[in-house]
This record gives sequence, C-alpha cells and structure tokens, in this order.
Amino acid sequence: MAFQPLGKRVLIERVEEATTTASGIIIPDNAKEKPLNGKVVAVSKEVEEISVGDTVVFGKYSGSDLTLDGKEYLVMEDKDILGILK
Repeated sequence: MAFQPLGKRVLIERVEEATTTASGIIIPDNAKEKPLNGKVVAVSKEVEEISVGDTVVFGKYSGSDLTLDGKEYLVMEDKDILGILK
C-alpha cells in the first residue's frame, strides 16, 4: 500500500536500536524506549528540506502512529523534525 503525506508532513520508519548493551547485557522489550530517530519513507510535495532516505531526529512525543501492511510508521509535520543525521 502506498501512502502520500499531505500538507507539510513526512512518513518515518523508526530505526530500531540495539537489543544488547556493549557489555552483552540483553535489554528486554519492556525496558526499551522507542527510538527518537528514523528513516524518511515518504514526503509531501510541500516539504523542501527533507528527502526520502534521510535519517532524521525528532521529539519524544512527536507524530502520530500509523500501521501500513503490518509495519509501524510515524506521520509528523516537518516542523517536528529536529534535524537530519549525516
């Protein structure tokens, strides 16, 4: 299923963080926080500074959860994106 964000919104797939620490300790799912960065999957035509494929950082409570074809995504306005990781 294809999704085209409207307005000044982007569709983001969260980047999963490691499930073990550097010393090998396994972090249980219920102790992990949701990652605050992700890969841009789709961009509305009105967004100019962000492109598909960019890895972005966003605020903890930004965006709305969306499930497409069994995968979880975030839809958020471009102003909620704090920056692009290079």
